[in-house]
Amino acid sequence: MDIKCIALDLDRTTLDARGRLSEANRAALEQAIDKGIHIVVASGRSFYTLPEEIRSFPGIEYAVTGNGAAMYHVPSGRCLHKYLMEPEDVLAIMKETERDAVSYEAFIDGTAYAGKEYIENPEAFGASPQAVEYVRTTRHLEEDIVSFIMEKKAELDSIDIIVNDENQKRDIWERVERRTNKVYITSSIRQLIEISHQNAGKHSGIAYFMDLLGLRREEVAAFGDGDNDVDMLLHVGHAIAMENASRRCKEAADYVTRRHDEDGVAYGMREILRVI
Repeated sequence: MDIKCIALDLDRTTLDARGRLSEANRAALEQAIDKGIHIVVASGRSFYTLPEEIRSFPGIEYAVTGNGAAMYHVPSGRCLHKYLMEPEDVLAIMKETERDAVSYEAFIDGTAYAGKEYIENPEAFGASPQAVEYVRTTRHLEEDIVSFIMEKKAELDSIDIIVNDENQKRDIWERVERRTNKVYITSSIRQLIEISHQNAGKHSGIAYFMDLLGLRREEVAAFGDGDNDVDMLLHVGHAIAMENASRRCKEAADYVTRRHDEDGVAYGMREILRVI
């Protein structure tokens, strides 16, 4: 396979169960970069919530963040392209969900903001024990997150609606889709509905970097685990899902590698793509 670029989701894909880069995956990235392969991070995270070990990794050039809402040059921290949400869509979403028992996150210029109720008790909204520290250390506290979102409605890269269960998630998702058809909606984990501009999506971000680097579809591979990775996997020439991936993600993939906590990215690069 003539692979010139590999797009990597982070959580539950490239990062292990502790949210860290394992030694095997680190070595695999270093070997791929040494061979001239472009490594593009493709995450639902905003830029400044990416792990420092990723942002400072020598040779990682680019990042798709916020599920394709904003594309960055990693070494300089410069935003190369973004899709801001339309203020009228933000207003419609907030109006539609104003009576729901939910909380929100907002993302502006690569920075994450969240409400007091979520930061103080992420577990109450379904956050895993491993995610609690991540939420508390990467979110800027806003006492009134609803007022903050309304005030910043013209500056938002994306917003998350934090729900309590699958029934509520499905109901709100359907109502938001009926309220406005000008947004991109996806989900990386069960308690989040992740919303951005209609032109966003990881596939859109990867397409941007393919154009920038002059790459053909068959020269690009991608690894993912979640439903928010499906469109990216369908867009590239070599799509790899983790063993721990969602059903939809596996269905979109050409191959399945080992789990994220079994160095699945390193295994996929070595045994499936054979680039290292």
